[in-house]
Amino acid sequence: MPFSIDTARNIFPNTLSADIVPATIARFNQLSAEDQLALIWFAYLEMGKTITIAALGAANMQLAEITMNEIKQMSFQEQTQVMCDLANRSDTPMCRTYATWSPNIKLGFWYQLGEWMNQGLVAPIPKGYQLSANASAVLGTIQGLDSGQQITVLRNSVIDMGFDVKNLGNYTRVSEPVVAPKNMAERTKVTIQGVDNPTILNYMNNLNANDFNALIELFTPDGGLQPPFRRPIVGKDAVLRFFQEECQNLKLIPEQGISEPAEDGYTQIKVTGKCQTPWFGAGVGMNIAWRFLLNPEGKIFFVAIDLLASAKELLNLAR
Repeated sequence: MPFSIDTARNIFPNTLSADIVPATIARFNQLSAEDQLALIWFAYLEMGKTITIAALGAANMQLAEITMNEIKQMSFQEQTQVMCDLANRSDTPMCRTYATWSPNIKLGFWYQLGEWMNQGLVAPIPKGYQLSANASAVLGTIQGLDSGQQITVLRNSVIDMGFDVKNLGNYTRVSEPVVAPKNMAERTKVTIQGVDNPTILNYMNNLNANDFNALIELFTPDGGLQPPFRRPIVGKDAVLRFFQEECQNLKLIPEQGISEPAEDGYTQIKVTGKCQTPWFGAGVGMNIAWRFLLNPEGKIFFVAIDLLASAKELLNLAR
């Protein structure tokens, strides 16, 4: 076999991803818990002026309801301590509960806290609070990012909070119900300039339809998927769980692509376009590259999903 998951990651090496995103997240993680929380709320309020943030889904709220109600009944001091514990990744019962939640539930949790803060039900940022110089610099960097990069920074920052899931031992994952695939009459088909490969078109169409069972059958048993700025997820079971937990109701808008032969009958294909998430308005699209490696039978052995450095990178299809 000419490729491993590690070597497959190197296809189309000139693709420029938004490295400023993980760099900004690393700087965020070095801040004090108080500065992290203040920065999140400052950014939340700032983003709310220009980006429509979607309401918390009923399924998400139900799964987090016990924890949310506990926080709602706390004093402001106790609420602030809970949020600091989450930012400090402390070993507390609530931090352990948070660690078991899917990314969407975590996002919903922070969205609801923000709404309750506006309503006066959750401890506000202390009046006159001043960000440290380092936190102000990080906030300035976030403000300078495009909207897709901003939401990625804030999403990954809060998802990584809470107790380290690797130290939980045996636990039950908590994720929202998997939505039913769209009816055939409701589905739309994408077109990609320069690419007519049926596997690639089916990948986009099935994901847009939430048809994850059909989608996963496009992969080889040992296939892998690499989300932006994360390690590859390997094996059909793990990839399917990723689709079910993190890709519901996405809208992929591929625009153009290029297909090239690779070693031993493999094919490498790069597609660029946009991705819209259910958490933000339709006007917010992340600039994305999908780098596929198909085996000789046309199955997906590997796909890397890259958040691009700039809109200009949408036109960069060179190897």
